[in-house]
Amino acid sequence: MKLNLKRGQSFRDAAFMGIMRWAFYNRLKEEYTDAGMTYGYTAKNTRIRNGLEKGHAAGARCTGGNPKSIPSDAIYMQKAAGKRNRQIHKATINKGGKRKLNQSPKYAFGFQLFGRVQMPDGRKGFIFGRRSSGSFDVRKLDGAKLSAGISCKKLKPLEKRKTILTERSMRLPPRA
Repeated sequence: MKLNLKRGQSFRDAAFMGIMRWAFYNRLKEEYTDAGMTYGYTAKNTRIRNGLEKGHAAGARCTGGNPKSIPSDAIYMQKAAGKRNRQIHKATINKGGKRKLNQSPKYAFGFQLFGRVQMPDGRKGFIFGRRSSGSFDVRKLDGAKLSAGISCKKLKPLEKRKTILTERSMRLPPRA
């Protein structure tokens, strides 16, 4: 007789988080004596009692113990960008045994990948793609394209690239 058994889902990551949560909390308690532990159901209860909408900002205010505070109109979006391409050569070798370089130069026409720039119309974005022709792909952090191929001569550099890119925008008023 053959049993038809299937392996279920692994709970390895959940077990790891259960252990690490307490280790992290205990170390935090040593450093900051007023640190406390909270759970999702308490934030939900606070949110419902205060008539707040469900969302990250409302949840943070409820968890922090100040649900009636006025939220900021600014929204900050962050994205981590790798520092460099560590793969020196392409995976496939060309005919004749020549290996092709995979890395592009750090600067192209004075601009760096993920550098913050200003467009001629005043909009600000990040360089997501550079071409040797001098045209760049400029986007917002959420991926919205500002220009698929704008000349580098029309761009004004604002800020050099960082490991964590930050973009500030204003919250839109709710629709009536």
